[in-house]
Amino acid sequence: MNGMKPLEKNEWSQGKRLLVVLFFSLVLFSLVSPRESVNRLKISYTNFKNLASGGKIAQITVRGDEITGEFKGRLTEELKPPQSGEDVRLYENFRTTKPPFADPDLLNLLEQNGVMISAESQESSWLRMVVIGWLPWLLILGLFLYSSRRLQGGMGGGIFGFAKSKAKLYTRETSNVGFKDVAGLANTKKELEEIVGFLKNPAKYKSLGGELPKGILLVGPPGTGKTLMARATAGEANVPFYSISGSEFIEMFVGVGASRVRDMFTKAKSEAPSIIFIDELDSIGRVRGTGLGGGHDEREQTLNQILAEMDGFSPHVSVVVLAATNRPDVLDPALIRPGRFDRQITLDLPQRKARKEILDVHTRNVPLGPDVDLDLLSRRTVGFSGAELKNLVNEAALLAARKEKRAVDAVDFEEGRDKILMGIEREDIIRDEEKEVIAIHEAGHAILARILPGADPLEKVSIIPRGRSLGATEQIPEEDQHNLSRRYLRNRIAIMLGGRVAEKITKQDISTGAGDDLRKATELARRMICQWGMSDRIGPVTYRQGETHPFLGREMSQPRDFSERTAQIIDEEVRDLIQSMEAKAEKLIVEHRDEVDALARELFERETLSKEEIDEILGPITQSPPWKREEQPDGAARKYRPSGVAHMEDLPRLP
Repeated sequence: MNGMKPLEKNEWSQGKRLLVVLFFSLVLFSLVSPRESVNRLKISYTNFKNLASGGKIAQITVRGDEITGEFKGRLTEELKPPQSGEDVRLYENFRTTKPPFADPDLLNLLEQNGVMISAESQESSWLRMVVIGWLPWLLILGLFLYSSRRLQGGMGGGIFGFAKSKAKLYTRETSNVGFKDVAGLANTKKELEEIVGFLKNPAKYKSLGGELPKGILLVGPPGTGKTLMARATAGEANVPFYSISGSEFIEMFVGVGASRVRDMFTKAKSEAPSIIFIDELDSIGRVRGTGLGGGHDEREQTLNQILAEMDGFSPHVSVVVLAATNRPDVLDPALIRPGRFDRQITLDLPQRKARKEILDVHTRNVPLGPDVDLDLLSRRTVGFSGAELKNLVNEAALLAARKEKRAVDAVDFEEGRDKILMGIEREDIIRDEEKEVIAIHEAGHAILARILPGADPLEKVSIIPRGRSLGATEQIPEEDQHNLSRRYLRNRIAIMLGGRVAEKITKQDISTGAGDDLRKATELARRMICQWGMSDRIGPVTYRQGETHPFLGREMSQPRDFSERTAQIIDEEVRDLIQSMEAKAEKLIVEHRDEVDALARELFERETLSKEEIDEILGPITQSPPWKREEQPDGAARKYRPSGVAHMEDLPRLP
């Protein structure tokens, strides 16, 4: 902070000097500019001659075609023709313009009536010519130079140095982040520790013929700590760290990006051993040939320069290029081949143990209440990234401060988690009739979540409107899951349909509240049949209509590669699966109708119920015997066969 004060003072003094120069320039311009009297009447040339012949003019001054002068006393009669709406008696001076033709009698007329005649040169003075001709250009040049100096720090050399690299340099003195500051990611740290060891002691590896990897690509969903891990690597190696975003290479001028790449690599080589970190590599590293500009496209030229620079590393130059992206599928193959980015390290979403460590890091300086259990909180944050966990701690601290607390309690973390997952509470006033339907709907979800075997344990039920949702039933898995069985997925669809079924059985009607449940159930059923081979009629075949991106969590459109007949069978299987799960849910809701009614009544009164409160209301969980076989919709039994397996990351996170 102390280093910034002289710079700010210098900039302020430059601004004051510029204002002083502008002020004196305006004063000088006003002095040399011709002044016009404000009390001067414009008259016609005919009236001028009439007044002169009548002895009404005392003296005149001739400058080119312009004649100015004074009246002899005040005018007491109207001019012919009269002036437009003006009182001539108020004026003492006048001006007029000579016609372009010669008037030889004018001089005799003026002399006969005793008019004093003066003449001035029409040419301007040299000072006025210099000021008018050069002052604007001098001001423009001054502003240009001033702007250049102001932009010098931000553009690497002023307005003439826009082609310089914008990479920010971090050293051990300015950034002391190390692996100890990065919770979790043990495998990632192990991979990067080898890079740190090579930068610290290259002779150890070179003696065995090893070479330093030129590039390491960090791949993972947003918020998993790719940028933090890169800074920690530089901090552990204690080497200069150049950080830049891929979008900072691109400008409107062709060739600027390539020039910045050359300048950045030149600086890094001069500071070797060093690390270059390029964030959001996909913004400049996309597959070439997809743009309209062809080889002259600025992005492609920048990518070509990066490829050339990475190929130009000498074996003895200890410069490592780290890059991060969450779109590895769009990168150019030439960029990720061995010899450029030799390694790809995937940073996954943190597991339960890692989430606990991340919460420990972010709550170091947060006063926690005695009821806060970070281990329980880590279990209830399945699917959260490191950035989301940090945001959770911050939201809880803000909520505690709003309540004038001295410590952050468990209820603050609970409210912060609900705010992140479902949004803030809405202020809608819901009628009792609608509130009753919402309570029945959520009770249907909750009862099926309690009694279906293998389902994720029920954690909380709420009918408080949040975000776009009127209520929520929360299930938390006991452990992190990676593979999901067909039985689990079928039960999950049944739970999604439980709210709609409860409405239909209890109120003999259905509402629009199940719209999102139906969308998610249909999406899950289609994946089970088309992607995971969980249909006997379709068989172990994959039919892809869209490719789910591994990190974005959404489908990318692809051409359909199956016939209309197959599409019809797929639609029938999706409908049959959902209808069979609806029948199963309806049967269970009818069997547990008393529990649905009891839970709905309590929800209507309390609005939110925890797992302990639900157990207190309904008693111990009663459910069907362990699942040994599946039933067809018509009730006929079939032999049990091993379930298909799905991956947890292929499913959307449910509230």
